[in-house]
Amino acid sequence: MTYALVTDLARDAIFITALLAAPLLLVALTIGLLVSIFQTVTQIQEQTLSFVPKLIGVGATFLVALPWMLQLLVEYTARLFRAMPGMVG
Repeated sequence: MTYALVTDLARDAIFITALLAAPLLLVALTIGLLVSIFQTVTQIQEQTLSFVPKLIGVGATFLVALPWMLQLLVEYTARLFRAMPGMVG
């Protein structure tokens, strides 16, 4: 196993992880920003107000994006298993 192969595997794993996390993080960031603007405008300073909308938004995004996420993971895993014989030799 060469350094280049290990580097490629690590790079691909980090890229897949970023792709999987991006939609959920973007939804949480957007909802948090909107709730913060709402709190600033209405002067409601309740700390727990942003938790429920974020939970609902991230949960809904997860359910919508789940088929795409699973497809991405299955393709990556299949590609990794197909490449394993070449890694050993």
